[in-house]
Amino acid sequence: KRARWPMLGARVSSSSSLCTRRLFRRYSHQATSAMPTPPRAEPLRPIREEEVRAYEVDGVVCLRQVFPEEWIRFMSEAVEMAMADPGPHAEEYGANDGSGRFFGDLDINRRHQAFRSFVFNSPAAAIAGAVMRAGQVNFFYDHLLVKEPGATKRTPWHQDQPYWAVSGRQVCSIWLPFDPVAQHVSVEFVKGSHAWPEFNPYHFADGRPYENTGLPPLPDIENSREEHDIATFATNPGDCVVFQAMIVHGAPPNRSAHRRRALATRWTGDDARYRVRSSGEMAIPTRDPGLEPGARMDCEDFPVVWKAATRAQEA
Repeated sequence: KRARWPMLGARVSSSSSLCTRRLFRRYSHQATSAMPTPPRAEPLRPIREEEVRAYEVDGVVCLRQVFPEEWIRFMSEAVEMAMADPGPHAEEYGANDGSGRFFGDLDINRRHQAFRSFVFNSPAAAIAGAVMRAGQVNFFYDHLLVKEPGATKRTPWHQDQPYWAVSGRQVCSIWLPFDPVAQHVSVEFVKGSHAWPEFNPYHFADGRPYENTGLPPLPDIENSREEHDIATFATNPGDCVVFQAMIVHGAPPNRSAHRRRALATRWTGDDARYRVRSSGEMAIPTRDPGLEPGARMDCEDFPVVWKAATRAQEA
C-alpha cells in the first residue's frame, strides 16, 4: 500500500498551523541539520494582478521584496551547510580549470531540516499559489545553484519541464537569490517561450542530449539572441523570480566579484499530473514516488503544502 502524505491546510487557522507543525516535526527526523526553527511567514506583500498577468503572458515575473529578511539570513546559513555536506545528486558543473566553482545539488530538503522547513514554513508555496492562480500547491523538489565569482561555465539554454515527470501548465519555479545579483550575471528568459513545444533536454555537465526522448533539439538561442525578447532581472535578497516550467532560460558566467547563491524550488498546481515517458531519459524525480501515470501529484514525496483560503474552508 502506497504511503500518502496527509493534506496540509492553508495558513488560515491556528488549528491548521498546529497540524502542519506536528507533521513537520514528525517528518524532520530524516533531516540532519540542527538549524533553529525558522519563523513561519507569508509574503511581505500581496502578489498584484499585474504581476500575475506578466507571468501568464511572458512566462516569468520578478517579485520585489516578498521574502522576509529573517528567511534570507536563515537560508543563507543553510546553503553553506548544504555545500559542506553535498548529497548523492550534487554536481560540479564548472570546468576543472581553476575558474570559479559552479555547484548544484538536488533534493536537499530530504537531508537538511532547514530546507524542509523552507518548504513548509516560508512564503514560497503561497507565492506559487498566487502566481499560478492555483487552488492547491504541491512541492516538487528543490535545486541549489551556486556560481562563485569567476565561474566561467554558462548555464545552457533549456526548458525545465522536459526533464521532469510532470504534465500540466500549473508548474513553476521560484528562484530565490541570497546575494545581490547584477543583471549581467542573472538568469535570462526568452519571453513568451513557455508557449513553445517541448524540446530535448541535455546534460549540463557535458552537453550530451538526453537519449531516446523523441523530442527535437532546442533552437540555438545564443546565436540568435537578436531574434528573441530576452528578459533578465537585477535582484536583491528578498526578491524572487517566478517562472513557468516550459519557458526557455539560461544564465551567463559569473564575471562579477560577488557570489551568486540561489535556491530554485519547484511547485505544481491543480492541473499537474504525474507523467512518465514511454522511453528515454528523465531526470526528476530522482526516485520512484509510487504514483501511477496520470495521477495527481499528491504523495509523500510531493506533499500538498498550501491551499487557497476558499478551497481550505470548503475542505
